[in-house]
Amino acid sequence: MLPIARKDDKMQSQSAQKPKYNSSLIAYLIVRITSAFAGQMITVAIGWQIYSLTKSTFYLGLVGLMQFIPMLLMTLFAGYAADHFNRKIIICLSAAAEAICFLLLAVGSWFGVISTSAILVFAFMIGGINALQGPAIQSILPGIVESDDFAKATALATSGFQAATIIGPALGGLLYVLGAYAVYLASAISILIAGVVILIVKVTPRESKREPVTLKSLLAGVSYIGSRPVILGAISLDLFAVLFGGATALLPVYAATILKIGTVGLGILRSAPAVGALIISILLARKPIVRKVGMSMFTAVIIFGLATICFALSHSFYLSLVALVVLGASDVVSVVIRSTLVQLQTPDAMRGRVSSVNQVFIGTSNQLGEFESGLTATWFGTVPAAFIGGVGTICVVLLWMNIFPKLRKMDEFEKDII
Repeated sequence: MLPIARKDDKMQSQSAQKPKYNSSLIAYLIVRITSAFAGQMITVAIGWQIYSLTKSTFYLGLVGLMQFIPMLLMTLFAGYAADHFNRKIIICLSAAAEAICFLLLAVGSWFGVISTSAILVFAFMIGGINALQGPAIQSILPGIVESDDFAKATALATSGFQAATIIGPALGGLLYVLGAYAVYLASAISILIAGVVILIVKVTPRESKREPVTLKSLLAGVSYIGSRPVILGAISLDLFAVLFGGATALLPVYAATILKIGTVGLGILRSAPAVGALIISILLARKPIVRKVGMSMFTAVIIFGLATICFALSHSFYLSLVALVVLGASDVVSVVIRSTLVQLQTPDAMRGRVSSVNQVFIGTSNQLGEFESGLTATWFGTVPAAFIGGVGTICVVLLWMNIFPKLRKMDEFEKDII
């Protein structure tokens, strides 16, 4: 009877632990999906609204710059906060602050008093809030899943994120037919859901060792990344490759003047990269990349550059759609590999600060990349700017393969560094 009792105890223990794990991961996925849903709808609304007011590609790029500046200014503090304060509370309060910004944009748009300057100010504020929230939401996942399951969980979270970015822009484009206020209101509701749901996520308790706020503690994430060429190479590749390949910032121009497809078409184009990303991330969740991870990352970014070139030269809506799907599919491969590298090779006590530095690299490539695309489009024209960006991405990959040979030759994720 004794062996049977032990077996029953083991089965009861496993059944008791499994729902707890699943419910926390599901809640985390809801947070990622609803926050991404809000962010994507906002991108459509702000991009189309400011281009309608200014008819200027420079202002489209300026939106990205306004979001990047506070991210750069707050990165050290945001990382320190994620490592020393309750990450769930940071995410919750950030969601509440973001919802207030969205509601104010909705009110201004409803009464027709919104101006270009006001949109840029709100873009700056949203960028600052996202800078605070980002390290917390990135570094909380390892406390929900075991390290052996992290690559699959990352791919699963990416799948949920990409599913939201498929629906979000498309719905944003449809809602914009009613007015920009409708998009802002829907975004506020979505981000509030994220702020509430994060509170029910169960996270493994971590040792609370409060460090004094010193320059050394704030710069610890920078020092850590600088001492590990594999991590530095992975995140800097994303920085420079996407910095040059930020053609998606020019989508409102393509939709309005080149493809002539309106706001609904813009929403579809915004969703296209997420369709490709969703397909690949689902495959990665079922069968994660475990061999030749370095070359897989470099190959994916080269494909990203080629897809950018194809999109730049296309005057066909359907060809542009396919190019953006491929672009999103290739991008998600590098995202999953980079995220897994950063989180698995960083101790929990450092994850917030390392994630904040990683966020600056990502923000630089995304928001500053939007500014670069808008600026080069002003100088050379929309199509040449997007084409130059794609070529620049490929050149960066070839250069990085020589600068970071350890990353290029990396076969498997190293899990013993923590």
